[in-house]
Amino acid sequence: MTQEMTPGAAFSETQRFRQRWVWMLVLFIAALMWFMAITQFCFENPFGERFMPDVLLIVFWLLFGLGLPAMFYYGGLIVEVRSDGIYVRFPPFIISEKRLAFDDIKTCEVRTYNALKEYGGWGIKYGKGGKAYNVSGNVGVQLVFNDSKRLLIGSQRSEELCRAIQTRLKPNS
Repeated sequence: MTQEMTPGAAFSETQRFRQRWVWMLVLFIAALMWFMAITQFCFENPFGERFMPDVLLIVFWLLFGLGLPAMFYYGGLIVEVRSDGIYVRFPPFIISEKRLAFDDIKTCEVRTYNALKEYGGWGIKYGKGGKAYNVSGNVGVQLVFNDSKRLLIGSQRSEELCRAIQTRLKPNS
C-alpha cells in the first residue's frame, strides 16, 4: 500500500512494520487462534482441558486471528512536511493527522537511538528522553520544542526529513 504525497509537501515517508521477528510473532499468535477456532468449531473438539466458551473464542479469534495481523499489515508511520508544519499519522492508533507547527519547534537534528533501551521498543512510546514515533531502525529526527518537550520521529530517510524541517524553522533570535 503506497501513500500519495500531498500536493505541496516537501517530504513524505510511509514506513511499515517489516521486522521479521515481529511478523513471526504476529503470525504465530494468529495461527494459534485459527487452530483453536477450527478445532473447536469444525471438529467440535475444544482446545485444551479448560476450553473457552464459543462466544469468547470468537472474540479472541476476531481480535488476534484477524485484527492483529491486519493492524500490523495496514499500520505504520506516515510523516509529511508541508508548508505549515509536520504531519504525522500512525494508523490504527493515530488515524487523523497530528500537526506539529514549525513555530513550536526549537531544534531538529538527526540522531541514532536505541529503541529498546530509550523507549521500550517500537510504536508510539514514551521514555526518559520524551516521546517517540517509530516502526523500525535506529535512526530518526529528534525534535525539541519551545517548551523543552522532545519527540523522536523514526525515519529511513532521516537526513532528508531533517533538512525539510530545518529549512522551515525560524532562525533563533
